[in-house]
Amino acid sequence: MSRRRHSDENDGGQSHKRRRTTSEPIEIEDRLESLICRVGEKSTSSLESNLEGLAGVLEADLPNYKNKILRILCAVARLLPEKLTVYTTLVGLLNARNYNFGGEFVEAMIRQLKETLKNNLYDEAVYLVRFLSDLVNCHVIAAPSMVAMFENFVSVTQEEDVPQVRSDWFVYVVLSCLPWVGKELYEKKDVEVDRLLSQIEGYLKRRVKTHVPMLQVWTAEKPHPQEEYLDCLWAQVQKLKKDRWQERHILRPYIAFDSVLCEALQHNLPPFTPPGHMPDAQYPMPRVVFRMFDYTDAPEGPVMPGSHSVERFVIEENLHCIIKSHWKERKTCAAQLLSYPGKNKIPLNYHIVEVIFGELFQLPMPPHIDVMYTTLLIELCKLQPGSLPQVLAQATEMLYMRLDTMNTTCIDRLINWFSHHLSNFQFRWSWDDWADCLTLDAEKPKPKFVKEVLEKSMRLSYHQRIVDIVPPSFSALIPAEPIFYYKYTEENSASLPGYQVGITVGNAIKNRASNEEIMTILKDVPNPNQEDDDDEGESFNPLKIEVFLQTLLHLAAKSFSHSFSALAKFHEILKTLTDSDEGKLHILRVVYEVWRNHPQMIAVLVDKMIRTQIVDCAAVANWLFSQDMAHEFTRFYIWEILHSTIRKMNKHVQKIQKELEEAKEKLEKQQHKRRDSGDDEDMEKNSEDEEGQLEEQIERLQEKVESAQSEQKNLFLVIFQRFIMMLTEHLVRCETGSVDISTPWYKNCIERLQQIFLMHHVTIQQYMGTLENLLFTAELDHHILAVYQQFCALQL
Repeated sequence: MSRRRHSDENDGGQSHKRRRTTSEPIEIEDRLESLICRVGEKSTSSLESNLEGLAGVLEADLPNYKNKILRILCAVARLLPEKLTVYTTLVGLLNARNYNFGGEFVEAMIRQLKETLKNNLYDEAVYLVRFLSDLVNCHVIAAPSMVAMFENFVSVTQEEDVPQVRSDWFVYVVLSCLPWVGKELYEKKDVEVDRLLSQIEGYLKRRVKTHVPMLQVWTAEKPHPQEEYLDCLWAQVQKLKKDRWQERHILRPYIAFDSVLCEALQHNLPPFTPPGHMPDAQYPMPRVVFRMFDYTDAPEGPVMPGSHSVERFVIEENLHCIIKSHWKERKTCAAQLLSYPGKNKIPLNYHIVEVIFGELFQLPMPPHIDVMYTTLLIELCKLQPGSLPQVLAQATEMLYMRLDTMNTTCIDRLINWFSHHLSNFQFRWSWDDWADCLTLDAEKPKPKFVKEVLEKSMRLSYHQRIVDIVPPSFSALIPAEPIFYYKYTEENSASLPGYQVGITVGNAIKNRASNEEIMTILKDVPNPNQEDDDDEGESFNPLKIEVFLQTLLHLAAKSFSHSFSALAKFHEILKTLTDSDEGKLHILRVVYEVWRNHPQMIAVLVDKMIRTQIVDCAAVANWLFSQDMAHEFTRFYIWEILHSTIRKMNKHVQKIQKELEEAKEKLEKQQHKRRDSGDDEDMEKNSEDEEGQLEEQIERLQEKVESAQSEQKNLFLVIFQRFIMMLTEHLVRCETGSVDISTPWYKNCIERLQQIFLMHHVTIQQYMGTLENLLFTAELDHHILAVYQQFCALQL
């Protein structure tokens, strides 16, 4: 029906005929893409027969769709690294049938590798090199040319005046390919491979590792050492070499086709020189390998490979790749993780849980958003209800037991994950097992962790629910009921200064009085900072802010939206009252005073006040570090507010910078257009007018960018200055009193300083010169200076 109607509408069906011929190739291209992407997934036939069948189909389609097939194969090599050996086998089979296609594929891969390095896509570049190295096993690439490429990579370690992270990356690429191709290369080029390994060993011995403490999840080396990633991989490769390059975990489908592949002609890789160092290159940061389990933790079933066995590296690498490929689809991701090939030979659930926590706790930032890991673990628990929840409970117990030496940033993430996880399982937990925290000092990590988890859980539930789920013995750790404190309704409040005005203001707000009327009422508030009344209203009046804001927030205390509406409605008054820096600080004090038992409300109100410019970012930083908030300094919500404030400042700067870039591009286009338009006078005059306007706009934006950057720099100076003052006071106090400096407060404070550096490292790097000249000078106490030096070492 539809076909006939289509041909009737278009004269004589010609158009339909034409359309069909163009859509047919698209259908075939989509089918090819689907066939290639899905090979190696669950199937009734064996993987080998599927690969042979697919190679036949692709060979038949090569004359018409060669470019499309090349593009798809290059894309899967880059984007589906967990199926690496499946695709190298497929390319091997195609190369055996069509030598020219094999050569073109190798060339396309080298082009793609150059492109990814140019665009700072280093993870994808690792996968491409690993793919090329595995093609040696499939007789597509000749072993000597692969060794030559590796030698060129390792030669980067001899370059002068380049960051260590650049050399690290090239060494990592070579080492991470050896589990796949080490045996084949060593059999053919043992002398060259030995020389390569000794060069790498020399480099690893002279590497600077100042950065390691900043990236470790735990400060303790027991029960599992927290090793730097290159040291760990080097130990694994050393063991692999000792075991004569025998590796037992990689799926190698090409072995089944050995008789076919060994007949194929091989290609030499074109000489590949690593691109030179560019100042704007963003190399991957160093990492520390997260270790949580060993063979003793998985008592039943298959044994977990040791931390220095190369199998451990391969399994973890493949699980990371699966998460990277499927993280946006939690159901697919969970299913793919659980159907990992070779799962019967390993305690898969333990590996999965360790890899997920390893990513969640990765410093400076996890590869994906925190909430993804929560939803993925929930999905895994649903798919494996008989085994995975037990492993997860065991992991949680271990993390709790090791809280004393755990990095504060990782504890934050653990609090967020655990409270969110509990909220999906009716907050059920064996709380009595953690009763040991009740006898400890409230500032110690364990009681603090439980208190913060309950605080976070309350945000995802309500106060009474938390009271009901926790044993009565935990009452000291249960968060206070989040009620509003309005000082003018408490007993004896009538004698308080400003009481009468507070009542009047409350009635005026209820009766929808205008801003002017309310300001007139507030004029009657006496100023405790002033002796005489000559210039009433000119200077900062704390009582006026208290009376107005306490009353306003009291009337709007019902919900977040009521409070937001109140701030919006009386924005003008609040701006007038907080004209000075003292006013901004005082308004934040009042917010804390009235909502001191509701941290979430404090956080959202402060956020709203920054957005509406009632307070600025520096005022928030000064308030959080002030003496008034000293007793709350180690609370989780304080740092939520501070990081949110810094992020807002950074986004503000980025937004104006983007506007400036766009205006400059627009001007450039305009100038090109004018040059191309020739002698048309009217057009030239219009263009000149437009250019004039754009130049003015650029000038204004330039000023705005400079002002915003100056504000941003000032914010970091305020924060770091306050940290230095507080830590120096603590260190001096301990020294004079001959007391150990390592108190829970000190650990928290020094690790919060590290956290600021790590979470905002990209922005802070712009201001390193200023920080070094003004704050982190050589005279500073070495405990504090060490944090700055570790941060600097991250990008060296």
